[in-house]
Amino acid sequence: MNIKNQVYKSRILIVDDNPVNISLLEQILNMNGYSNVESTTDPELVIPLYEKNIYDLVVLDLNMPIVDGFEVMKLLSNIIEEDYLPVIVITAMTDQDVCKRSLSMGARDFITKPFDHMEVSYRIFNMLEVRTLYKQHYEQEKILEKKVKNRTLLLEKSNMDMIRRLGQASEHRDNETGMHILRMSMACEKLTLAIGLDEQFAKNMLTASPLHDLGKIGIPDNILLKNGKLDDEEWTIMKTHTTIGFDLLNNHASEIVVLAQSIALNHHEKWDGSGYPHGLKGKEIPIEARIASICDVFDALTSVRPYKKAWPVEKVVNYIRDNSGLYFDPEITDLFIQIIPELIELRKKYSD
Repeated sequence: MNIKNQVYKSRILIVDDNPVNISLLEQILNMNGYSNVESTTDPELVIPLYEKNIYDLVVLDLNMPIVDGFEVMKLLSNIIEEDYLPVIVITAMTDQDVCKRSLSMGARDFITKPFDHMEVSYRIFNMLEVRTLYKQHYEQEKILEKKVKNRTLLLEKSNMDMIRRLGQASEHRDNETGMHILRMSMACEKLTLAIGLDEQFAKNMLTASPLHDLGKIGIPDNILLKNGKLDDEEWTIMKTHTTIGFDLLNNHASEIVVLAQSIALNHHEKWDGSGYPHGLKGKEIPIEARIASICDVFDALTSVRPYKKAWPVEKVVNYIRDNSGLYFDPEITDLFIQIIPELIELRKKYSD
């Protein structure tokens, strides 16, 4: 449908307390081919009529009793979601202050009394032509916005899938189970919320933390899978899984991958500076790594491994308390201990 045809199908509302003016305007519009014209002499009906019909143009008299045209424009501006108020003002007044006030409140044009048929026809057509083009542009923007949103969601989904697959790859190289990764990541989310950080960051922690040991992909089997204590040389090699994980996740723009990179590099740093790879101390350690560290230790100690039995929860809690301020952030430790009942439920639900 071309623009001209769309213009003549536009929905128009005439608001004037004088029935003669309404009749004259309706006659002009009908003669010009407009097929959707409504009118009212009661300005208090404008809002319910507009909400029901969403007019393309309101032809509005300013000088009306009880509710004048200015008040009607104010009310309309409160309910119109778009930033385009389609109003032509009818007025016999030519006062500059009146014109300025009308324009400041959203009026787009004026029709003066007494009516000139040609002037009314041209002004209304021109206004509706602009309105029609605006609507087309607005709808195209909405379509584009939806496409961008869908593409963004698809990209995020692809990123999430990539992260999950990388997490699974690290699991296959280690003795740790998929359930450990799941419980640990869910504990990270719960602890993040307990600390008071926002929900989005907590969700990002849930997604990013499974990559904390990604670097173990680069550790030789004879060291990674050794059933016994590592010697000094082997331990030095094992510790490089932090920097390997960092390198594997480097140079990626994704917020979650950047978070995972930080966790992979720093989750073995300790509060007192005795950790690795860089011996960071206290709050030099990124908070995401401090969160992941305590969650990882808790789940690892309460889990069975080929080289050890599972510790009782009470023993793990005592270990964590004893190392608060040494290995773990003291403030985070206190909050972590408060959520342990929730973590026990996670262990029951997602057992190995």
